[in-house]
Amino acid sequence: MKTVRGYHTSRPIFGERVPQAIQNIVIKEYCGKNNLKYLLSKGEYSFNNSYFILINILNELNGIDGIVCYSLFQLPSNNIIRTKIINQIIEKDKEIHFSLENLSLKNHQDLYQIETLFKIKLHLWDCPKENLLLE
Repeated sequence: MKTVRGYHTSRPIFGERVPQAIQNIVIKEYCGKNNLKYLLSKGEYSFNNSYFILINILNELNGIDGIVCYSLFQLPSNNIIRTKIINQIIEKDKEIHFSLENLSLKNHQDLYQIETLFKIKLHLWDCPKENLLLE
């Protein structure tokens, strides 16, 4: 059984706020369904563009098999920073899971799907909203 550290956030994810207690429930259920030993989640600071806790978890990967995030969209929207984090996980032969989307990234082959979904979300976020079209 692989051991993973949970990771959740206290700030909105693309404008949606999800209570940390709910995030932990989703993470815990994902771990149960995927036979992962769940270590309690660490919560990211609420400052915009703060990934201090995520970086801290990355530095602790030697004792565990990976990270399980509440959502893929907790990762940095900055492509360079996101790629650096993902590559660090892959280079250490670890895993990162995204419980809400029911996805995992274990190698470079998984990266294409993850990056495609992330880029779609970024582009959709920039699209005009329905209420703006009606004005």
